[in-house]
Amino acid sequence: MLLSLVHLLLVGAAAPAWAATLAVDFGADWTKASIVGPKMEILLNTDSKRKFQSVVGWKATDRLFGSDAYSVAARFPADTYMSLKYLLGAQFDSKRADYYKTISSAKTVATSRGTVGLVRSDGTQWSTEELIAMQFAYIKQVADSAGGDPVRDVVVTVPPFYSQFERQAISDAIEIAGLRPLGLINDGAAIAVNYAMTRSFPTPEHHIIYDAGASSTSATLVTFTTTTSNTTKADTTTIEVKGIGYDELLGGTELDRRLRDILASSFDAKHSSTGDIRKDPKAMSKLWKEAGRVKAVLSVNNEARSSIESLAWDIDFKALVTRAEFEETCADLAPRFAQPIKDALAQSKLSLNDISSVILAGGASRTPMVQNAVIDIVSESKIARNVNADEAAAVGTALYGATLSRHFRTKDIRLQDISAHDVQVVYTAEGKNGPRTIHNVLFPKGGKTGSKKTLSLKRKEDFSIALEYKGDTPTPAQIVEATFGGVTESIANLTEANAIDPVVKVTLSLSDDAFVSVDTAVAYGEIKDDTLTGMLKGLFAGSSSTAPEVGTEETSTRASSSETDSASSASGSASPTDSASPSASATPTVEVKVKPKDTYPLKITLLHAALPPLTSAEKSDSKTRLRSVDTEEANKRLNAEAHNVLEGYIYRLRDLLDGAPDSPFFEFSTETEREKLKTTLEEVSAWMHEVGDSASTAELTKKKKNLESIEEPIQTRNREYHAAPPAIRDLQQALLAGRTFVVSARENRTQEESLGFEPKYTVEEIDGVDRKINETADWLEERVLKQNKRQRNQDPVLYSKDVEIRGKALQAQTMRLIKRKWYPKLKKTATSATATDSSSTSTATESKSTGHATDEL
Repeated sequence: MLLSLVHLLLVGAAAPAWAATLAVDFGADWTKASIVGPKMEILLNTDSKRKFQSVVGWKATDRLFGSDAYSVAARFPADTYMSLKYLLGAQFDSKRADYYKTISSAKTVATSRGTVGLVRSDGTQWSTEELIAMQFAYIKQVADSAGGDPVRDVVVTVPPFYSQFERQAISDAIEIAGLRPLGLINDGAAIAVNYAMTRSFPTPEHHIIYDAGASSTSATLVTFTTTTSNTTKADTTTIEVKGIGYDELLGGTELDRRLRDILASSFDAKHSSTGDIRKDPKAMSKLWKEAGRVKAVLSVNNEARSSIESLAWDIDFKALVTRAEFEETCADLAPRFAQPIKDALAQSKLSLNDISSVILAGGASRTPMVQNAVIDIVSESKIARNVNADEAAAVGTALYGATLSRHFRTKDIRLQDISAHDVQVVYTAEGKNGPRTIHNVLFPKGGKTGSKKTLSLKRKEDFSIALEYKGDTPTPAQIVEATFGGVTESIANLTEANAIDPVVKVTLSLSDDAFVSVDTAVAYGEIKDDTLTGMLKGLFAGSSSTAPEVGTEETSTRASSSETDSASSASGSASPTDSASPSASATPTVEVKVKPKDTYPLKITLLHAALPPLTSAEKSDSKTRLRSVDTEEANKRLNAEAHNVLEGYIYRLRDLLDGAPDSPFFEFSTETEREKLKTTLEEVSAWMHEVGDSASTAELTKKKKNLESIEEPIQTRNREYHAAPPAIRDLQQALLAGRTFVVSARENRTQEESLGFEPKYTVEEIDGVDRKINETADWLEERVLKQNKRQRNQDPVLYSKDVEIRGKALQAQTMRLIKRKWYPKLKKTATSATATDSSSTSTATESKSTGHATDEL
């Protein structure tokens, strides 16, 4: 697949808001996310950390995410959902679903599709896709706040071994979250992109991306090559995935599980009479959290002390765990941690001598036991720790997503990934001894993604094919069954048109995201050409009657694979015998032969019998459920805010009423107002105590407004007492400046007239300003006199905003004249009676075209 990846430069100086793209490295324990807009940045959680815990849960009716949800897991283990990545695309009776039950206390049930659903303590059931969609939606909210604009597009990492079912499940979760999936990228490929962005490879280099995450471990062997164009002199870096190895149930979570069991066994050994600690969900949740902490300590120390207050039955737990004990318990895992590297090398047909380095990524790669397992087969010298183990995939995904959004200048990097599984087509064929089942591998393990295959099948009736994974994994094996309708009629039409050996052509594709699909199906036959030229060609073309039952053609998804109906018409002049026609001017008749149709599209019906994806209606229902939860939570937040605001307001009013007699509140209020406020405040306080917790937002808001209606006039008097004097002074200065302008304007007008010039201002304009000044001054004097007679605890008659309005009106009228441009011009004189008509006309025209003054707007 050809990709040109962003070099962190936007096209143009300013990018539209919708250009921002969200990149998510979704892990079982931690999720890292970044956005690419005008700049690329890693998103921060509420604790300002650069990663989010992959947890969603409920504390009673409050939904929590990330560290908030993880912190209450021990109290609400049945309502806390961690490590949901294990359940993506998993059947209820699958190995991964069974493993999940060993690490989580959450109640699981089978959905109508046979996947895993989870049930809250209140009986509410959620699908795995919905719970993961909640986490994606939460990250979207953080991204929207960080970027300032809504994020719509997203790219998400997936393990390279994910089958169609897991990939479809995470795509469905993205859509339910209200995002648009731009694409999926394998973890190792994303890290490779990040590695290549700042490096050049004049000679080919082979590297292994070793990603030991929480839920799985994988090794991706990639080849980096940089070439320079002879014409443009631009560099192009190519990343080719050569091999993949993986263990889908081996990672940091398995280490945590075994360490948790060590702690549980230690407790049971000391307190055997109390009961089995493993049957206490809250205690096991506490031990799970403690196991993660102890593992981190053992990564840098030889021993760790564990202490949990009141673990179960009011018993405090203390234990000492050594690294030797931990590694002995996990001794059988060491070969499994090394195996992915061996598998990737075997698939690539390369040896360790060909490998430049092994790049470590993923949180579990920091564990000494894991590092030692890798070093044992590749040697210390080849271990590279030159990428950020936590953020490399998130950054690489962001760069990949930037290209898909097409809003960035790019560094030219081309990525070619491969399939992790054999995909075969299964169908029934007629044989000499009766029907037989054919298994034909179309997309082999290690084959390039982004490719198409075309099947050519001899069929006369409607038939079906199945696309399946070959081998023991993944499960279920069958991806989809496709039934093709309209075959009988289409083949009959082709046979009637003398088509040679008509066949059914089915085009299938393996997308860049490793999705397998049935694209098109047509009945096709080469139509026999009955013309002399066609018969002569047929003599040397041979016969197609020996064509095999099935054939395949391979094309790239980037090449056009459409087949168009072809039709030809005979054209040219009339035959020589036409010259004997009675009229030389008559138009000759030309016989046009239209080639019969050689392609008929067939109806395709898809059946997902093993594990059907979510339908559009089901996804719509899930979106509605999530929106309902979001709306309920938003209303709850508004209610809580209104409750807190009213409660705080009540406390503030109490402080005012309990204040000193010489305080501003007492100075600007009457005894009657204070008594009324006190009575109303007591009523509202009692109401808050009785029903405040269950009151609606509207009721809380109304109560606050009732109190404000009493307190606000008092505060207004206080504000005006301090705001009015400066406003009056400003207006008085404006009046003074206006009078000065009027005096100056009249003097200048007199002088301009005496010199024979047309004045800058008319008498009416100057008088208008003068009237405005006098009106404003009279108004101000009247209001000031009335205000001076009023007590401080009486409502004012002079408000600062009214003073400001008067001042601005006067200023606007005066400044319009002051800003006027004026060019001295002599007054017009009467035209002489002896002047010619032309002279009069000329003078009049000149006077009209040169006005004496213009206002500057």
